[in-house]
Amino acid sequence: MKKFKVGLQLYSIRDAMEKDMDAALKAVKEMGYDYVEFAGYFGKTAEEVKALLDKYGLECVSVHQAPSLFFEKGQEAIDYIKTLGTKYCAIPWYTVDEFINNWDETMDKFTKLGQQMKENGIQLLYHNHDFEFNKIDGEFILDKMYSTIPNELLQPQFDTCWVHYAGNNPAEYLKKYIGKIEVVHLKDFVCEKLGGGPVYGLIDADGVEKKDSKEDNGFKFMPVGYGIQDWPAILAVAEEAGAEIVIVEQDQSPDRDPLEAVKMSREYLKTLGL
Repeated sequence: MKKFKVGLQLYSIRDAMEKDMDAALKAVKEMGYDYVEFAGYFGKTAEEVKALLDKYGLECVSVHQAPSLFFEKGQEAIDYIKTLGTKYCAIPWYTVDEFINNWDETMDKFTKLGQQMKENGIQLLYHNHDFEFNKIDGEFILDKMYSTIPNELLQPQFDTCWVHYAGNNPAEYLKKYIGKIEVVHLKDFVCEKLGGGPVYGLIDADGVEKKDSKEDNGFKFMPVGYGIQDWPAILAVAEEAGAEIVIVEQDQSPDRDPLEAVKMSREYLKTLGL
């Protein structure tokens, strides 16, 4: 198997990051992660964050950032992530209503942002949930988006959990994007009913979080290797597709401390030679 770069989405340990970023990053490095993906900086300057990364020999390969920040602050926001040395910037989610009701405007925004990122040496990615597997004109929103915007301006960052939860075999689905993927999210789960609707909070147009019960379909996030995902098959296709980086993410850890959970994920990947 290819020796992927293995990173951690730091949202997985957000409480530890907020409490003491220095200690959290130290722990991440000691687990065997050499790469990280940020989702918030907890009031620190880019220079402060970069100093901590350098202190522990960590590389920020990617960040998750709502595109609204770049629409509002432009180059200032891009300069922040450039200081971190990031190569990729992922749109972490986008309201399904904007896709359905404002398709052309949304595609135009993403295209322009992708171009601006490219001019700054950063590749724009889109990180899916399951709702992008709703259809517009008989085509998955996700597929329609990637056929509309050139790959050089917007690449997939497939979240393998949500691909599977939406009712698709992740290994089979990723085959559609051979040669177009550089970063893949590794996320595991257990579930009694695939495609059972959202199992996370979403913000509606009025700013109200709409919550659905995971317990209704037995959904639970798990460390990588401890759920229903077929990781050897998924990683084999990720290799075939040209991915260079795999990033562990666990949205919630109901059974153990999040730091312990992401350590379990890293230990499992080591058994696969990563």
